[in-house]
Amino acid sequence: MKIHSMWDQYPLLQAELVATNELLEKNITLKNQAVREAILSRLLSGGKMLRPAYCLLFSYYSPQRDAERAQAIAAAVELLHTATLMHDDVIDEAGTRRGQATMNRAFGNQIAVYSGDYLFTVCFRLLSDYAGDAAVLKIDTNGMESILIGELNQMDMRYNPNMRMRDYLRQIQGKTAQLFALSCYAGAYGSDEDEKLAQLAYRIGHNIGMAFQVMDDVLDYTQDDKTLGKPALSDFRNGIYTAPVLYAMQVDHKSFESYIAKGADVTAEELAEIHDLVERYGGNRAAQALAKKYTTKALKLIKKLPNHPVKETLTKLTEQLLYRNM
Repeated sequence: MKIHSMWDQYPLLQAELVATNELLEKNITLKNQAVREAILSRLLSGGKMLRPAYCLLFSYYSPQRDAERAQAIAAAVELLHTATLMHDDVIDEAGTRRGQATMNRAFGNQIAVYSGDYLFTVCFRLLSDYAGDAAVLKIDTNGMESILIGELNQMDMRYNPNMRMRDYLRQIQGKTAQLFALSCYAGAYGSDEDEKLAQLAYRIGHNIGMAFQVMDDVLDYTQDDKTLGKPALSDFRNGIYTAPVLYAMQVDHKSFESYIAKGADVTAEELAEIHDLVERYGGNRAAQALAKKYTTKALKLIKKLPNHPVKETLTKLTEQLLYRNM
């Protein structure tokens, strides 16, 4: 089963992620074959599967590690992530993701929303079948609540000309960072005795998630449509103002006001002008520095983990995330 080529350098994780994908395929049991195949295509489309990977890595710290249980929790994390993306695409009216048509573009909004909801149910079914621990269900439930609050906060701030960096950081804490933190925590958690390690894993995941989202937002202003697998600067058009543009607006807010006022009607030519303004006012450089700050925090926390063969992998992978496409 195909997974992203980045895992060629991590053979242990590569085998586990293949097994996780097989578990995902086995548990998507819709009778509507067209919708089932479309969901599987998005789940197994060669995405990086970073959240399951961190979940699996931290599970190695458990002295009584159960590979099947670890893969089930990793699969549940990926289902939760994919479900939120499907709902995001409906809200943003997105047409492409990872270079292929979104569920809402292929089947309409109703089926896309129900497909995302279905993935939530499969997520909890996997946890209840394999995790064997009510605490893990509680972890995932609390995590989902934080993620959805982050989504609602983002919706509430769309097209807001007064948005500030603190609003952006609050959004990504509840959205991306929470899911990374949840992945690491759920992987490390095995029993009450593991709570101290799991809390450390949570903090590591939080900082990784913050760095990852900031860098993802930088790529939106530095890469083309083909590389991104979706239209560049689509967030700005959708009224979502991220670190690069917010930093640039701190230098000269007035230059952006006319573009913000146009809302979703901003043209492709105007988006190109916004791209140039962000670069001119140092928005990308400032955002990259912020991502590096969170990555440095994560790496310092990783050093506090007990010695284990996967510790080196955690360090290498986390460093790799910051410098992707820089």
